[in-house]
Amino acid sequence: MKYYIIAGEASGDLHGANMIKELIKLDPQAEIRAWGGDLMAEAGADVVKHYNELAFMGFLEVAKNIRTIQKNFKRCKADISAFMPHTVIFIDYPGFNLRMARWAKEQAYRTQYYISPTIWAWNTKRVHQIKAYVDQMFTILPFESTVYQKYGYQDHFVGHPLLDAIDHAHFDPIPTDNTKKTIALLPGSRKQELDKILPVISKVVKAMPNYNFIIAAVPWQDLSVYQSHFSNQINNLSIEVDKTYNILQSADAAIVTSGTATLETALFNVPQVVIYKTSTITYTLAKTFAKVKNISLPNLILDKEILKELIQSECTPKNIIKEVKLLFDEKARAEILTHYNTLHNRLGNKGASKRVAQAIYKDITSNLS
Repeated sequence: MKYYIIAGEASGDLHGANMIKELIKLDPQAEIRAWGGDLMAEAGADVVKHYNELAFMGFLEVAKNIRTIQKNFKRCKADISAFMPHTVIFIDYPGFNLRMARWAKEQAYRTQYYISPTIWAWNTKRVHQIKAYVDQMFTILPFESTVYQKYGYQDHFVGHPLLDAIDHAHFDPIPTDNTKKTIALLPGSRKQELDKILPVISKVVKAMPNYNFIIAAVPWQDLSVYQSHFSNQINNLSIEVDKTYNILQSADAAIVTSGTATLETALFNVPQVVIYKTSTITYTLAKTFAKVKNISLPNLILDKEILKELIQSECTPKNIIKEVKLLFDEKARAEILTHYNTLHNRLGNKGASKRVAQAIYKDITSNLS
């Protein structure tokens, strides 16, 4: 059978790849065409558009690139029409994917959505789009089903795919100076994130010479993007490309830009400080429409602030240094690790990728018969 998958970010590429592997086990003759990344291509998809050309984040960034985005919609529709899949599978990336879901449904394609838009954070009106245009929604956070049930929509909670990603990953700790504590730096993956976060982080590193720092760099950003923010005189910093899990395995604490990385860090049991900084316009708009008091996934899932969040004006070197040092307090660390244990239990069991693949395959075969 033929599957068309659309993922617009690194996390979608990771989870899409694991789902593709499970689909191919069920359907060895599967033809899979996708918008995604290197991992999805390695898993067996014919990737026709890479997500690093799609990652426009924030209201201002979207506005600046509106013509490119419109061209992407047009190209994607044409490619799906030419491929004629049995189903279109959307992975996260709601600004693009919900519009594509409407079009796909109007063309009578089966529509599956893996990793729900954050309707619980803002824009609950998207629920009505999902009810109208998505045949099956596969959720990964335990509280999402409650939100959907309020609107009379039956989602399918499959557990969090990071449990599979970490379980299947092969990684070794990064060698470090054992005389110093090691702090992982996860500054994000998009250029606009890095431009805001790295100047702040560089001052933290310079002010804490008695700690090792390791930056988790992403392979699609040039090393100069990271190096340009750090002086050659800084000798307590290293940059590792595409080794996030290796770094977390080695870390005693972490400074993490809000996003999926906060949950990954928690699953490695690394105490962390969550930071975030964006343009003033984007922040003001987001704050206006946000329906949640926290932004990091561990805090959202547990519905309490177990991790300190330093957002926008609070994201300063002085504040970060203060909170990072608190992470090495024995009592504070023990409390965070206790909360992490509760978090693990709430995420469901391993096997999310397999459960999604099975449900999609069953849906297609039953609709063909």
